Amino acid sequence: MKRILAFVLALCLLSGAGAALAADSGEARAVIGANLSAEQIDYVYTVFGVERGAVRELTVTNADEREYLEGLVDSSVIGTNSISCAYIELLDEGEGLDVTTENINWCTREMYVSALATAGITDARIVVAAPFEVSGTAALTGVYLAYEDMTGEELDETAKQVSTQELTVTAELADQLGSMDSVEIVNELKLLLDETREMSDGELRAEIGRIAGEVGVELNDSQVEQLVTLCRALEKLNPDALRQKVESVQETLRGLGATLEKASGFFEGVKNVINSVIDFFRNLFS
Repeated sequence: MKRILAFVLALCLLSGAGAALAADSGEARAVIGANLSAEQIDYVYTVFGVERGAVRELTVTNADEREYLEGLVDSSVIGTNSISCAYIELLDEGEGLDVTTENINWCTREMYVSALATAGITDARIVVAAPFEVSGTAALTGVYLAYEDMTGEELDETAKQVSTQELTVTAELADQLGSMDSVEIVNELKLLLDETREMSDGELRAEIGRIAGEVGVELNDSQVEQLVTLCRALEKLNPDALRQKVESVQETLRGLGATLEKASGFFEGVKNVINSVIDFFRNLFS
């Protein structure tokens, strides 16, 4: 009888542990910039789609942001106030990353997806928002903070630093190359870290040029050097673990790429219609 009772008790404990693990999925946090007014906070919660108080709220300061951004982007981009906010909800393993943005004018969804994978975050729903337009680079700090608070585990410090560096590099490259192209080049490099470790800087520059050519873009010397520096930083991470993370978000990135392509085609079509109307009236009056 004692053995039966002990067995039943063990089953109950295991069931409880299973319930606790299941509860991890769906757990959420809101991270609010320290310099927002009450009205602005209400606005970002509206964007998050949750009521204030429904999830645990954390605060991110400008000092927190500078811990990761100092030296990577111009000080004017970081600013002196903490404005951008983030909402993160854990998803079941294998569900991937679902990222949306509001009032973020420099960092795109695909940049966040790629950088978050580098940091070690691959299954979550994330909303990055601000009450007015900001660059969005600082939001990554808030996501780190929330993820660590929910899981009780600290992300690898080097991975967080490199992830932030990746976000800033892809954002800067996107100004000339386009968002998807810059992300694609960086992710191709992530898959080759075993090889790039053995390359000289000259060989790495040639490899970056080859990848850019396959993507269909041409890089200037400054852009190549940015990617060389980023690649050397990525080489500090475990290449196998990083490769798995890159592969886990490829479907998400392909989906975002298809969405951008459709949007681009739509606006190109609108532009053509407008040009046709202009040509019609120009010919009519001439």
